[in-house]
Parts: sequence; structure tokens; C-alpha cells
Amino acid sequence: MTSVQLTAHPDSPAGPVRSLEAQVRTLGPAVLSVQFILTGELGRLRIPIAGPAVRTEELWRHTCFEAFVRREDAAEYLEFNFAPSGAWQAYRFGSYRAARELAELPAPPHLTVGYRESGGAPARADDALLLEAIIVLPTPFALTPRGVRLGLSAVVEQAPRVLSYWALGHAPGRADFHHPDAAALTLEWT
Repeated sequence: MTSVQLTAHPDSPAGPVRSLEAQVRTLGPAVLSVQFILTGELGRLRIPIAGPAVRTEELWRHTCFEAFVRREDAAEYLEFNFAPSGAWQAYRFGSYRAARELAELPAPPHLTVGYRESGGAPARADDALLLEAIIVLPTPFALTPRGVRLGLSAVVEQAPRVLSYWALGHAPGRADFHHPDAAALTLEWT
């Protein structure tokens, strides 16, 4: 298992978020487990309430977690969005922000969401939101000896339309999770 810390984009206020950690492990050559752990004052965040696990557009407009999967030998990549509500989305891009289409997956992602809360008001800085996504990667994105690069990110809504952007790596300029520099974690499978 690999554990990494996501950092807020320099132009994003951290606000009530104390930390955002991601843990990644391979469960086989085509299966990834990605777990996000957001710690902070959850009561001050806008977190989508639980609902059906359906494929949904524009999850990035509210609190959601994201994984970008890139093959090291190609320009194409996958974008996965996971909401604490259980909603998800997956896109396939032919190159940087181009030729977007819905990704055809061998199986929908399996999401598990949990909370650790202080149990009383006011919210405490050690409350936590946990989201784990089990992703079955389509061909040709399955892990190979060449490996894949993984970008991990999150959008956190603090108030209506007040968003902070978190990622494993940030490219220069405005927040851009699609930028190749944001795919900072290399996974190998043998």
C-alpha cells in the first residue's frame, strides 16, 4: 500500500480541512483500491448526502474525490470522480483535455463511505470522511510492467460555490488535475 498526502492548491483556502490523505494499493493487474481520508471540521463542509450509486455528471461542482490513470507510453488517460453520496463518473480522454467520452468499464466502481465524527457540536478538527473506491481498469489501462501514472485529487466544497482544490501534485497556474504533472504517483505491477 502507498500512502500520500494531498495538498491544497496555492490559490485555494484550506478552510476547515486539516489534512487529506490517499492510500493506493493494487488488488491485481486490473484492479486498484484508492482510499481518501479527509480530516477536519466536517460540519463546516458541504458533503453530498448518501444516495444511489449511479453514474452522474458534474460531480466536481461539489465535494468529490478524483483519480486520473495514465499509461506511461500513451497520451490517453482515464478520469474517475467519486462523490460521498455514492455517485460516480468515469471518462476517457484521447489526450490532454481532448476527445472526452464516457469510459466503458468492465464493472462499475465499488464505493464505500464512512465517517468518524466527534458526535457533538461544534465540529472538531479530527472528524474524518473516508471514501474507498475499488476500480476495475479497462484494457489497455490495466497495470503492466511499464506501469501507470496516477493523479489523485479532490474538490472540497466549504460553502455554496466556494471550492478548494487538493492534489498529489499541482501544475503551475490555476488548479488543473488533468495536467500531466498532476499524475505524480507511478504504480508498477509485476
